[in-house]
Amino acid sequence: MLPEIVLLDERLTPPGDGGRWPTFAPQVLAVPVAPAPEGEDEVQPRGGVADTAALYGIDLMHEAERQELTGRAGGSAVVHLPRVLPGAAQVPWAALPPTLVLLGIGDGGPRALRQAGLALGRATAGLGTAMMVGERLAPAVLRALAEGFLLSGYRMPRTGRTPAPGKPAPERLVILCAAGDAAASAVAAARAGVRATLLTRVLAATPSSTKNPAWVAEQAGELVAAAAPAAGTLSVDVHDEAWLRRQGMEGILAVGGGSATPPRLVTVAWTPARATAATRTVALVGKGITFDTGGISLKPRAAMIPMKTDMAGSATVLATVLAAAELGLSHRVVAVLPLAENAMGGRSYRPGDVVRTFDGTTVEISNTDAEGRVVLADALGWAVAALGPDVVIDVATLTGAATMGLGRTRAALFATDDDLAAALLAAGEDADERAWRMPLVDEYRAALHSDIADVAHTSTDSRVGAGAITAALFLQRFVGQVPWAHLDIAGAGRTGGKQGELAAGSPTGYGARLLLRYLETLP
Repeated sequence: MLPEIVLLDERLTPPGDGGRWPTFAPQVLAVPVAPAPEGEDEVQPRGGVADTAALYGIDLMHEAERQELTGRAGGSAVVHLPRVLPGAAQVPWAALPPTLVLLGIGDGGPRALRQAGLALGRATAGLGTAMMVGERLAPAVLRALAEGFLLSGYRMPRTGRTPAPGKPAPERLVILCAAGDAAASAVAAARAGVRATLLTRVLAATPSSTKNPAWVAEQAGELVAAAAPAAGTLSVDVHDEAWLRRQGMEGILAVGGGSATPPRLVTVAWTPARATAATRTVALVGKGITFDTGGISLKPRAAMIPMKTDMAGSATVLATVLAAAELGLSHRVVAVLPLAENAMGGRSYRPGDVVRTFDGTTVEISNTDAEGRVVLADALGWAVAALGPDVVIDVATLTGAATMGLGRTRAALFATDDDLAAALLAAGEDADERAWRMPLVDEYRAALHSDIADVAHTSTDSRVGAGAITAALFLQRFVGQVPWAHLDIAGAGRTGGKQGELAAGSPTGYGARLLLRYLETLP
């Protein structure tokens, strides 16, 4: 359960001004500080610091200096006030929260406040309710602060008889000087976005001993049944291997053929109650490989360990459509989840095989470990034909080349439409899930030539390289003229080393907040 966020249109006032304590009685009080201007040494107080210092009767700036707090975003210093003995002379803080957090907020912008929210959540873990004083925040900044604080409450899913180590997540954040419809909407949007991120993480982190295509399909059904969408409808359809065979989806069937658990194709659709001429249909297609051994082109052991997360693309688009329904967004959004386990068995597909995809394209297989683009070929072609979308976006942990080129802080973005690319890049900046646009290099298309089929699914020309680009060029064949974008999240979708609340190799939940921001701003 996410921590609670309460907005109060109140402020702290010192005793001499007839001060009183606000409605809530927190255990922690957080006060913001900022970096000193260039050429000065001390951090700068922000709104609420003077009132808090007067209320407690202590020099907060001296404490910030003593703890070498710079005021940069994400920095914090915790001040534990001494306990007052019974019968001793009263001190100003005797009836006040016993813990103060001096919180660095950097330049005060959204990205800085998201980092500050994370730091505040980490500093107050296990301490109950925190209250933050300060000045009135713009909705975008308030949303970022709330996102950071809510994200700090994530704890890795755990099985076993012993509880997870560490402190429990914060219970509540009370933000002063914040009220009104715009502030409430900002927090609601933050909550929906973070809920989507955390759902993506939990689904992707579930061990593949539990998670197979049928299990993911069941989760989708349960999540839809439990949802409370705004005005509109939220529906789910689960298609089995017999349906896939009737549709001619040999790609999904080939990838899932070696597994004891057969593949599925799941769709989850949000349809707003009132469609207008401006209402668009956005198809979100997510790679859903519930475990990837590499198939006959077997992965090395170390590379196989994080492969329970190879369905992060499907988790992302599922979480996004649920968040779109929660917020009642004005466009129709359909998540398409092609689900398969890429295992080895007597029915495994082989290098040298030719499979026919939904749209009739024949594909020469050269590497069974490049299975993601094979299931996406079927799903993209079907989405375009069956849904009539105005926009198609796919999300996939697709290529190691994207990780090598961009590391783990950016996804590789490919797009056929400049406006779509710009909107996704801007949404990524706003959500702090950044992407970098990569080119669809026309000269590289020849590298996908096949002598025996319409196309090869991996490059047949070793001189070309550019594995992320050739993968995107392959996918582009299946979307026709519909505006299309491809997010390769192989790097951004998983951590390298330990990252805050995330262990090494954990799913980050990347993409859910980016897509939600895009859908919110889609005209």
